[in-house]
Order: sequence, then C-alpha cells, then structure tokens
Amino acid sequence: MKRIILLFSAIAFWTVVRCAPVPGVPTARASAPDTVVAFMGRWDLTVHLPNRDVPSWLEMQASGVRTMVGRFVGSGGSARPISKINYNGSAFSFSIPPQWEREDRDLSVEGRLQGDSLTGTMVAPDGKQYSWVGHRAPLLRRSQEPVWGPVEKLFDGASLKGWHAMGTTNQWVAQDGILRSPHSGSNIMTDASFGDFKLHIEFRYPAHSNSGVYLRGRYELQIEDEGGTEPPNNEIGAIYGFLSPNGKMGKAAGEWQSYDVELVGRTVTVVFNGKQVICRQEIPGITGGALDSKEGEPGPIYLQGDHGPVEFRNITIQRGR
Repeated sequence: MKRIILLFSAIAFWTVVRCAPVPGVPTARASAPDTVVAFMGRWDLTVHLPNRDVPSWLEMQASGVRTMVGRFVGSGGSARPISKINYNGSAFSFSIPPQWEREDRDLSVEGRLQGDSLTGTMVAPDGKQYSWVGHRAPLLRRSQEPVWGPVEKLFDGASLKGWHAMGTTNQWVAQDGILRSPHSGSNIMTDASFGDFKLHIEFRYPAHSNSGVYLRGRYELQIEDEGGTEPPNNEIGAIYGFLSPNGKMGKAAGEWQSYDVELVGRTVTVVFNGKQVICRQEIPGITGGALDSKEGEPGPIYLQGDHGPVEFRNITIQRGR
C-alpha cells in the first residue's frame, strides 16, 4: 500500500510540474504579438497584370507565438500551404514552390498593411513582377435560413439562351437537351448572377477529361475522371483544394452523374449521385480559376470547358431570399 501511495504522489507531483507554467516559456494561452494579429485572417486579393486583373486569395494565421503560417490561392491551381510567413512591423513576406508552373523558381510575395487593406508585389516563377491589393474577406454569415424560391431552368435544352462563352471563340452547343463542349475551348457562364441558391446539375465526360462547376463563379466544385492521383480535396466531389468529399461516389466515365448543391453565404452542402458528401462546410475562399475575388457579391454559375470534353443537362436553380 505504501508503494502505491508513493506512486500516486509522484504522479500527482509531476502532473503539477508539467502543467504549471515554466518561467520564461510562453504558455499555449499567450497572446500573439500585435504585429501578427494585424495580418491574421483571410484576404481577397486582386493582382494587377499588364492587360487585366486576376483574383487571388491569402490566409494568414499565428502558429504558437513566434510563427505565422498560411495558405495561398493563385489565379489557377489549388490552395497551397505556406510553411512560414516572415513579418516585421507592418510588412510581411513568404515564398512557396511552384505548383503547375513550368519554371523551377519559387513564387515570392511581399506585402504591407495600408490602413485596413494590404498592398504588395509578387514575383512569379517566370521572374515577372506584379503589384496587388488585398481586402479582408467577408464572413458571409447569414442571420437566418433563406426562403427558397421556385425552381428555375438555367438551360432550356435547345439553345444557349441565358449563357455566354467567356473566351474569344465558342465551342459550346445545345442539342437534344444537352449542353455540350465537344473539345477544350472557352468556359461558359450564366448571364444572371446569384447569391444563395440550390443548384441541380447533371454531367457526363469521357475518360481522362476534366471540368468543374463554379459556384458564384468563385468556388469550383470539381469534375474529373477518378484516377486516384489527386489529393482528396482536389478530386471529383470536392470544393477544389479546400473541402474533401466524405466518400467516393463517382461513376465510370461516360455515365451521367449529378450534383445537388446548396450554397448559403460561404456554407456549402453537396449531394453527389444521391449521397451527401459535404455537409454544411465553410468554403474558406476562392479557388483557382475564379472570375474575381469579390466574395461579398452575387456571381454566376460557370462551367469549365477548357480542360477537355464535357456535357451537362437538367440544370436548375432555386434562389434564396
């Protein structure tokens, strides 16, 4: 009995010692420095290219009390982790390796606070430098559930009425109830824009093809032939680079499949081929290929047609109000 008492006494002693703050060592509850807090959060960026502006996105978070980490989305590709963000007063910088770029050079970003905004420059892997500006991303939290309007047809099955191609040429055709892109070319988008909505859409693609449904033109719901080579959050059924489906529900190439999507603010639910694979998850920010980074505004539905052949049918929407 004496040994047992001594053993429990020892355990209690070491528990107190291990849980007590050690002088000079910050605890988990210690506050991050003000210079970190000023940067922390999500930022919608606009990058100024010579002939146009392109959207981008940045998230910065404290990791402990000395380090800042984050995620970055460029004009294309998926969200990339930032292992360390250097900061000093009102300025910060980071570098990340190339993703889909052909060059070997890192992408380097520098920025600084300017009032409640960010401004800065980035050097792309090809060595070209661009300026950019960033604004805090809106929370998009709704105070109550929307009231859903009537079902509207977005595609009449016989024409491109209500849609327009986004490129200089248009390969999309409407025939026999199918909206078809027979080969890679332009993306296509609705003339109308939407806030909160419920969307139903059916799709079919040949082997090795790739497409996507962009919600409000900013968040890609991935479509691709399942090959098992992508991370789960980049595969079919995912919000590209951010949210993974909870199961593999894809059918074989050449078969018709369906998405039923509810988007309220930035909270999304996805039913894939009759199975709920994403349930009321928050989309952190825009995905690669977004039309813009104006997350607080309504946006169109856009369908990707620049990655291979794809077909769509039975496209309907209900608006939330």
